[in-house]
Amino acid sequence: MSKPVKAAVFSAGSWGTAFGMVLADAGCEVTLWARRPEVADAINSTRTNVDYLPGLELPRNVRATTDPAEAAVGADFTVLSVPSQTLRANLAEWVPLLAPGTVLVSLMKGVELGSAMRMSEVIEDVAKVGQDRIAVVTGPNLAREIASRMPAASVVACTDEAVAQRLQAACHTPYFRPYTNTDVVGCELGGAVKNVIGLAVGIADGMGLGDNAKGSLITRGLAETTRLGLAMGADPLTFSGLAGLGDLVATCSSPLSRNHTFGTNLGKGMTLQETIAVTKQTAEGVKSCESVADLARRHGVDMPLTETVVDIVHEGKPPVVALKELMSRSAKSERR
Repeated sequence: MSKPVKAAVFSAGSWGTAFGMVLADAGCEVTLWARRPEVADAINSTRTNVDYLPGLELPRNVRATTDPAEAAVGADFTVLSVPSQTLRANLAEWVPLLAPGTVLVSLMKGVELGSAMRMSEVIEDVAKVGQDRIAVVTGPNLAREIASRMPAASVVACTDEAVAQRLQAACHTPYFRPYTNTDVVGCELGGAVKNVIGLAVGIADGMGLGDNAKGSLITRGLAETTRLGLAMGADPLTFSGLAGLGDLVATCSSPLSRNHTFGTNLGKGMTLQETIAVTKQTAEGVKSCESVADLARRHGVDMPLTETVVDIVHEGKPPVVALKELMSRSAKSERR
């Protein structure tokens, strides 16, 4: 009888915990690394993570620790689920502790500020491992729904199809259906840019602009994402799949989406600091909108929605003014 797959999940936030549940339900032995002792203690003693997923019981084959070395030992998969802008610093501390040959799995949807690197590129740079040991899980994966074992599909992306298939088997459950993909670039861009478009749609909802505006923003946001992806060598079909359209629709339509909720508060007139104060968890698009815009400029790609979000979030431009400027742009073909 083969030994069970071991997975280390860094960290015990909502999506890290939810994906740890998926791995456990698929038969893996899962260790969650938690930054705070009270979170780890509660998981081990009560089987609950009350701070992030209250009311949900974790499987028995999930345990928690505050010791990263204890979490990492013997892990076949090391899952990374920290805020994208803290990945580099955190991973640098964890690299010496990682099990030999472990596959590093990114759950993060962002682009690093300054370097404009995708998360898999940051992992490759810091951990000094080949692309065949880096995988990405992305798609319409709202953590609360998955932790409630509601049906969902996702994409497991790796340049090595065999590695993607290994991870696919390790997280395939009756309620969580993963598909493989070798287009890591496209899958990561879909996840990162949808957060920015989610902010834009949230702002429109907060302003009461209606469903036509929402549909237009989602569609043109997907067009922006695809343009950038093509410039970076991604497969355009990726953006019509789970990592593209699927994730975008879920983020732009659900009250469970942090980015949509953040944008809604801005659209209702709250300032950036007021919105940050009432937001309990990281809305990745708030910082990634700047790095996505930077990435687009480096590749000579026009992304007006992304630039508009940057103007509203970081330059303090009133949403009404930004909307007027966006709507007054010169007319052009839809294919451009």
